[in-house]
Amino acid sequence: MISALHHPNLVKLHGCCIEGKQLLLVYEYMENNSLAHSLFSSEEGRVKLDWNTRQRICIGIARGLAFLHEESAIKIVHRDIKATNILLDKDLNPKISDFGLAKLNEEENTHISTRVAGTIGYMAPEYAMWGYLTDKADVYSFGVMALEIVAGKNNTRFRPNENFVCLLDWATFLQQNGDISELVDPNFGSKFKKEEANRVIKVALLCINPSPSVRPTMSKVVSMLEGKTTIPELIMNSSNHDDPFKFTGLRDKLDQTSQQSSNEAQYILAESSNSSSWIDYASA
Repeated sequence: MISALHHPNLVKLHGCCIEGKQLLLVYEYMENNSLAHSLFSSEEGRVKLDWNTRQRICIGIARGLAFLHEESAIKIVHRDIKATNILLDKDLNPKISDFGLAKLNEEENTHISTRVAGTIGYMAPEYAMWGYLTDKADVYSFGVMALEIVAGKNNTRFRPNENFVCLLDWATFLQQNGDISELVDPNFGSKFKKEEANRVIKVALLCINPSPSVRPTMSKVVSMLEGKTTIPELIMNSSNHDDPFKFTGLRDKLDQTSQQSSNEAQYILAESSNSSSWIDYASA
């Protein structure tokens, strides 16, 4: 099924090996490593991404997700969208990879209650807390990653002071009380377009709304990022958003996990029966 998916922003699967203990997937070669490597690595010689490239990468990822959710004959929720799972080719075009946690959705199902497995800092609250999974979980993860792309900072490792647990926390605070332009990577200096950066940030904030019903579809995200559609006004309910993590019950969990050395930890909160109408590629 993965090999049947063809899109400019999805990594191509060329083949596999299932001989004995050699269980391998063979993907196309991606010359510029992962998006995480370019954004967060301190390694000398890494590719440095200017604003225009980051904006193009953000739109490319959104197009890839829109294809998975809405355009492909095989409707897929990726479930683990994050910067390490976005690979960059020789021209720095982004391609979504690692479908190990993906779920296949039959259109008549509105959601599935499923065993939760993903990465800390990228999981939608309704999925992390209750195992309620729809394509809006990917939309949330995309929103977090879009903020990372603008800021050049890792969501789970960024903590400006003791009042904020992560980049998402800081972004929500700035949206309510400050200038969202403060999120923009200072390494750009003046070499970025403020209007474009603010557009990406506003779309990202819309994507991370605690309520999945408020989040846009990925096709609408693409349209907004390209400036073809007006971004809806962000209405924040102070009772829920004075602390953006109070609503989800994740504040204590985030405080504990923010000290972990790796943001790659697998986060498993709940288990419930799997539906036969979904396929878990991790166990297939």
